[in-house]
Amino acid sequence: MSAIIELTGVGRTFASDPPVPALADVDLLVHAGDYLSIVGPSGSGKSTLLNVLGLLDLPDSGSYELEGVETIGLGDGERTAIRGARIGFVFQSFHLLPHRDVTENVMLGDLYTGGRRSDRRDRARAALDRVGLSHRTGFRPTHLSGGERQRVAIARALLGDPALLLCDEPTGNLDSTNTAAILELFDDLRRAGTTLVVITHDDTVSRRAARRVRIADGRLSER
Repeated sequence: MSAIIELTGVGRTFASDPPVPALADVDLLVHAGDYLSIVGPSGSGKSTLLNVLGLLDLPDSGSYELEGVETIGLGDGERTAIRGARIGFVFQSFHLLPHRDVTENVMLGDLYTGGRRSDRRDRARAALDRVGLSHRTGFRPTHLSGGERQRVAIARALLGDPALLLCDEPTGNLDSTNTAAILELFDDLRRAGTTLVVITHDDTVSRRAARRVRIADGRLSER
């Protein structure tokens, strides 16, 4: 299986007095089709690791290969292009536009991927069907439940067929029923071959993944 993520000896320290080490000698290998959870408490380094994995921040040391491409040393424009084309983001907050309907919100995902305009609406509807929302295409987000809104956000992230779906506390704003529905969707996506990395503080969420790693004091340990 091909490697999607390969971190080797990654470190990140924030300048202060004294300096604050956020990541320390992190090694991580994620293959295509993996479903990995990274669990840890507040202050453990989860957000810093998310930013590094999402090409939103540069480590101070080590190597980060995404689909075999060494990202350390790339310029801002190159990193932005790779991030837009190959990484789909799902956040705790859904970031949907209330004045746009569900289909239009998903279509906005192409602003970051540079996808084809000619069939954008058809691809958005296909993505909504993939997450079980084909019956909500004309609705606005204000008429959806929290779980449905998160499904729209996931469909938007999937629009460009990314190599990696990177999820930051994706159930943090959901009740237990909607959390269970989103985790079932992740199971379905994994079975269909999607590569998922879910960053969470919730052990219940992390246990659904095929692999678990724990982060504490900026260091990873396999669970």
